[in-house]
Amino acid sequence: MTVQDIRAFNRFYTNVIGALDYSRHLYAPFTLTESRVLYELAHSPHTDAADLRSELSLDAGYLSRILNRFEQDGLIERAPSRRDPRRRQITLTARGRETAGLLAERADESVGALLATVPAADRPRLSEALHTVRTLLSDESPLPRSEDVVLREPGPGDLGWIVQRNAALYAAEYGFNADYEGLVARIVADFAQDHDPHLERVWIAELGGRPVGCVMCVRDDAPGTARLRLLLVEPDARGLRIGDQLVSAVVEFARGVGYRDLVLWTNDILGAARRIYQRHGFVLVAEKPHRSFGQDLVGQDWRLDLHGTGE
Repeated sequence: MTVQDIRAFNRFYTNVIGALDYSRHLYAPFTLTESRVLYELAHSPHTDAADLRSELSLDAGYLSRILNRFEQDGLIERAPSRRDPRRRQITLTARGRETAGLLAERADESVGALLATVPAADRPRLSEALHTVRTLLSDESPLPRSEDVVLREPGPGDLGWIVQRNAALYAAEYGFNADYEGLVARIVADFAQDHDPHLERVWIAELGGRPVGCVMCVRDDAPGTARLRLLLVEPDARGLRIGDQLVSAVVEFARGVGYRDLVLWTNDILGAARRIYQRHGFVLVAEKPHRSFGQDLVGQDWRLDLHGTGE
């Protein structure tokens, strides 16, 4: 890698950006910088001017002029910050959210048109390459926070990601063989082919635009009982309480739709996961040694009474 390699890439990508028509249509009537400010406000609900200056590396006077214009146009509101009364929190108005949504829609359409020129088989390579560049060149970026994690419904490809990441992580961390991948594939396929969206759900935890965790809630054979399945958090995203957020989402959903009990099956070697379950009130009800996935394991059944104390 040389300086010339990076400069050559910059020249290439500048042409790509031009092809997306950033200057003439995509963000009109705003500048690119103004659009970036709107984007940050739309995706960070607890933001003040200092946060924006730091995140976007903007001059204080320049940012102040942008915010003044936004306030005059009815796009933002400013009020004393709950975190620090000396600061003023900035939030989008309904008009501001609508404007930010329109800009995001234009950007999605433009980038989607560019992505359509890339063969489907090559898109995973492109995604990984983009992620690698961002990771290697952002050593000084702020550390991720638990509040940066977004729980969302799965999109196209996410169910396949659940299978792939479960298989890869459990093989790397616990030596599980392909039998485990087969089990996960069947669980995910059963959900994809036949599930009741009112009673069953999948959550994807997203951080920095990429999936870093998942969990499922499905109906159990026992009446009135839901089952928590396939809780997973990527190694580089651990420590942000993502597992707790995912389990909380399952518990709240199961309780909200009327299940009486929430159960799960795990193995005793998964210590971090078991501690999460215990924090949420799950109680160990049975355990049994077994030989599965190429390993000697101790399987455990856990249960949470959704209308009681869990005991």
